[in-house]
Amino acid sequence: MDCRDRRLTPAWRPKPGPAVHIAAWVIIGRLVSLSSRRLAATLVALVGGLIVSAGALAGTLPDSTWVGLPALPQQKQSPLFALAVDPTNDQALISGNVQGSLLRSTNGGSTWTSVHAGRAAITTIVFDPFTPGRVLAGTRGSGVLISKDGGATWTDVTGLGGRDVRVIGFALTLVAAGTDNGVYVSADGTAWKQSGLPSTSIDALAVAAVHVPIHLVAGSDTASSAAGPPLYDSVDGGATWTSVTPALSGTVVSRLVAGPLPPTGNVRPLVAGTNAGLFISADNGSTFSALSGGELLPSTDYTQVAFVTDHHDRFYVASDGGGSRSGGLWWTHDKGQHFSSLVPPIQSITALAVSNTEAPTLYVATFRASDHSSALWAYHDTGAPPQGPFSAVTPTASGSRPGKPTQGGLFDFVRLVSSSQAPYIALGAVALLVLLLAAISHFRGSRR
Repeated sequence: MDCRDRRLTPAWRPKPGPAVHIAAWVIIGRLVSLSSRRLAATLVALVGGLIVSAGALAGTLPDSTWVGLPALPQQKQSPLFALAVDPTNDQALISGNVQGSLLRSTNGGSTWTSVHAGRAAITTIVFDPFTPGRVLAGTRGSGVLISKDGGATWTDVTGLGGRDVRVIGFALTLVAAGTDNGVYVSADGTAWKQSGLPSTSIDALAVAAVHVPIHLVAGSDTASSAAGPPLYDSVDGGATWTSVTPALSGTVVSRLVAGPLPPTGNVRPLVAGTNAGLFISADNGSTFSALSGGELLPSTDYTQVAFVTDHHDRFYVASDGGGSRSGGLWWTHDKGQHFSSLVPPIQSITALAVSNTEAPTLYVATFRASDHSSALWAYHDTGAPPQGPFSAVTPTASGSRPGKPTQGGLFDFVRLVSSSQAPYIALGAVALLVLLLAAISHFRGSRR
C-alpha cells in the first residue's frame, strides 16, 4: 500500500539544535587539552553537556520507529491496562496500575510522577474531549476518580461506591460509565446515578450520538440466550434500554468506540471489538459489517480502538491475542477496507493511547506472557514503513506492510547506524571515548 499521502505535516517536536552540538564539541576539545588539576571540573561539564543533549533528544521521536520507554514505577510483572494521552498535549500521559496508583508524565513517558496512591486497580483512564483538563479514572471496586487539572490532582466521586468501572464515555451534556451493575450517568462526572441494565455486567460502552437525543450503545460479557454477544441500545441518554441483536460473531463485546463528531448530523462511525473479531457500523449500531476474517484482519480478541483526530476513516485497532499469538496493532485510512500492521515489538497489546495530531504519537503497553514482562513503547506514525526492535511478525492483514523479525548481529548494527538517531549516537560515543582517554591520561599522570 502506498502510504505517502497518508499524513499531512508531522507535529512539530523540538530537536537538538546546533547550539547543543557546538557546546558538546567545545567540551570535548577542552577535555583533550585539560590538565590534571582541571579534570574533575571538566568531567562535570561533560556530564552536564551529555545530560543537556539527552534532554533535547528525549522530546524527539524518529519517524515511524518503535522506541522503548522506561519501565513504569512499581509495574513489576503486571500488565498495564489503563493509559491515556492528553488531547491538547501529546507529551502529557496518565497511566494506572493494578496497585491502584495513578502516574503522570509530562515528557512523553520519559519520567513519571505518582499523583494518586489507591488500593483498587485502575481499569480505565479517559480524558473528556469536551472539557479541557477533566480526566476520569475507573477502578476495580472503588468507583471513579476525577481530575479537573489534567491529572495533577484527583478526588473521589459519589454514587459509584463499590462498583467495578470498566469503561467511560462522554456526550456534550452527559458522562456515562459501564460497570459490573449496569450503566451509570452523570452531568459532570462528580455525582452519579444508576440509569439502567441493573445486574448486567457492562464491559463496553460508546456514545454514538453526543447531541440530544443522546444515543448510547453498551456491550456485556453476561451470558445471553440470543445469538451473538449481548448488545444494548438507548436513544434517550440511558433512561431506557433495548436489547439488540446485530450480526456480530463472538460471545463478548470487548470494546465499542465511536468516531469523531461529524460536520453535520448526529451519526458517528461505530467500531466494535469482540472476542472473535472486529466490526464497523455506519448507522449508530443498528447494523455492522465485519472487518476481520478471511483476507482481512485475524479473527481474534480486539480490545483497543482509537480514531485519528477528526478523521472518520482513519483509526487504529489492537489485540492482546486472547491468550494466542494472534495479537498485534493495525491501522486503516479507508474505514477498514484495508489494514496495515505497525509490527509492534511484542504482539500482545494491553493498552493504546493515540495523540490528537495529524501524524499521531502512539503510546503502547505490551505484555509478554512467557516471562510476565510488561513494557511501554512510543511510536510517531508518519506513514512510513515501521522500524524498530521487531521480535516477531504480526498476522498479515490486507495491504499490510510486511515486518521483519529481529535478525541480530550485523543487521541490527546496520539498521542502528542508518537510523535518524545515528548522529547523536556517534556524538555520544565520541564523548565517552574521549572521557575514557582523559581518565587514563589522568591516572598515568597521578602515578608519576
